[in-house]
Amino acid sequence: MRAFDGADLPGDLRTTRIPLLDGSPSVPGGFPAKAFAGEVVPFSVVAFREGHDLIGVHVRLTSPSGEESLHRMIPRADGTDTWAADIALDAEGLWRYRFEAFSDDFATWAHAAHVKVAAGVDVPVMAALGAELLARAAAEKDRPASQRTRLRADANALRAGDATTAAALSVDPDLAALFAERPLMTLRSASAEQVLHVDRTRAGVGAWYEFFPRSEGARRLKDGTVRSGTFRTAAKRLPEVSAMGFDVIYLVPIHPIGTTNRKGRNNTLVAEPGDPGSPYAIGAAEGGHDAIHPELGTAQDFRAFVRAAQRNGLEVALDLALQASPDHPWVREHPEWFTTLPDGTIAYAENPPKKYQDIYPLNFDNDPEGIAAEMLRVVQHWVGEGVRIFRVDNPHTKPLRFWEWLIRTVNESDPGVVFLAEAFTRPAVMRALAAVGFQQSYSYFTWRNTKAELEEFFTSIAHETADYMRPNLFVNTHDILTEYLQFGGRAAYRIRACLAATAAPVYGVYAGYELFENVARPGSEENIDNEKYEYKFRDWSGAEERGESLAPLLRRLNEIRAEHPALRQLRNLDLHWSDDDAILVYSKHLDGAFTGTGHDDTIIVVANVDPHSVRETTVHLDTTRWGVPSGASYEVEDLLTGAVWTWSDHNYVRLDAFAEPVHILKVRERA
Repeated sequence: MRAFDGADLPGDLRTTRIPLLDGSPSVPGGFPAKAFAGEVVPFSVVAFREGHDLIGVHVRLTSPSGEESLHRMIPRADGTDTWAADIALDAEGLWRYRFEAFSDDFATWAHAAHVKVAAGVDVPVMAALGAELLARAAAEKDRPASQRTRLRADANALRAGDATTAAALSVDPDLAALFAERPLMTLRSASAEQVLHVDRTRAGVGAWYEFFPRSEGARRLKDGTVRSGTFRTAAKRLPEVSAMGFDVIYLVPIHPIGTTNRKGRNNTLVAEPGDPGSPYAIGAAEGGHDAIHPELGTAQDFRAFVRAAQRNGLEVALDLALQASPDHPWVREHPEWFTTLPDGTIAYAENPPKKYQDIYPLNFDNDPEGIAAEMLRVVQHWVGEGVRIFRVDNPHTKPLRFWEWLIRTVNESDPGVVFLAEAFTRPAVMRALAAVGFQQSYSYFTWRNTKAELEEFFTSIAHETADYMRPNLFVNTHDILTEYLQFGGRAAYRIRACLAATAAPVYGVYAGYELFENVARPGSEENIDNEKYEYKFRDWSGAEERGESLAPLLRRLNEIRAEHPALRQLRNLDLHWSDDDAILVYSKHLDGAFTGTGHDDTIIVVANVDPHSVRETTVHLDTTRWGVPSGASYEVEDLLTGAVWTWSDHNYVRLDAFAEPVHILKVRERA
């Protein structure tokens, strides 16, 4: 066994002289971490050395263009040896970063000199050590001349061994700033280089609105039949969606729908004449995943819809459901892509106890290369038609390896294409899908309703998985109408919208939410007369004027999001406290260095999450999170009502779920 004698050590040792451990951001499995353009990313690393000498830590960033920058990290005052730096990343593409640590010789001397000189201990020694250190720094030829001149003068002053001089220089702020900008470093260590992919901003920030094009403009004819809405009639709804402040218009599948085993109203097994069928039963004689349902229009009509959306400030997201109806061309041309049962029939989709007799799932075991090539062709077809966002249906039912390959391949040719994973499944699977490439993910927000549940959930999305998993907080979908919404009345709809819009930078609603559609099919968590199986006729006209629409609140929430950059960040959510088990309190703060205005932006959300009650309580805030000393007073403005109050760190609130269930408070700038 080789003795540790201070000589050169074996090269296979894993530790450096100043260890650098647990660097973040990081992703399980070694996949690249994620951010979006404009996101403030918290970098952190554990670093320490033996003894009492002080260290310094940097993070060295290399931008996609190859430009390097060095950022000094600050030690957290929590005894964990963790060093941190918040850095805004603006350029899209692949960033590289590594952590670097060093023995901070000046900081070590300054600390020791301050303590010892004040105690009258080793004064000549400390002065001599300081003179030697400053002279060494002055000899660095690439230091600015003005710094070198000052350092030589200070070194000469210290050589006299004067206690007053040594004491003064040990706490001199200008000298400390000089060495903070350019430390005197020895015993340097560096971590391995890591990578972080920065997506376009829309991958991390956006308000989604889902609708069925066939319902927008559908008309019931005199004979009782229905004329489907089209892309051209659906485009007439876009200005209203845009006026509510949404950024993304999400369309369920727009492809031909099979007739074999077509589902009828409310998911019945027998369709009546005129029933349009589920748009997820994709494929018919008119074509498959690269075709458009003829009742919606033509390819030219779809392109016109995309252009109309763009004119209204909306981006089109398209459902990508990799499955087929029994009438899909794939069934005839590639029967090996499906599962054949012993009786010779093809297995239809199941999610026990649910059965989908109108859908065949793909089987990736027989011809994975052929299936992958076809799916890539389909995605690239729609990218060519102007679609750069895909909401992927049930990705957890396909191989993880396939998604890693598909997303990487698509993003290599078009880095701006965004994939949203609609996977309500086990946490490990949801996280793995995000790690391998999905830029957004559905989440369990839909079923997290109590204060305790929401606190746990918000902590998870903001601090545990934010390096790679971006939650899209949909309040409802065409498949999901939770018991909270069914039985919580209009208060529940207001509460959930406020939470979704403020807790994460991406959220979504399904059409009809603003009309408080809350009647479920008995025994289920989905709307009765589900739009997936029939046309919906909604009366948008006059609902707002009659006070029967949530559109004014949605509009205001999206205005607040646009006005407050703190709400366009994910990782900055901090929980606070209340004395009531139904009053949830959290804040989102963004330092003025990152707001674009030079002013801090701080939002406090106080929500009564019990939609059946009036609550009075005291909320307790850690105001130091946004730079207000404990006990100091400050003004807050309710961005929903305009009310202004003077608050401190303990404040009385009264939240009436039936009238005013949520405060969204802006912390006003102090004079």
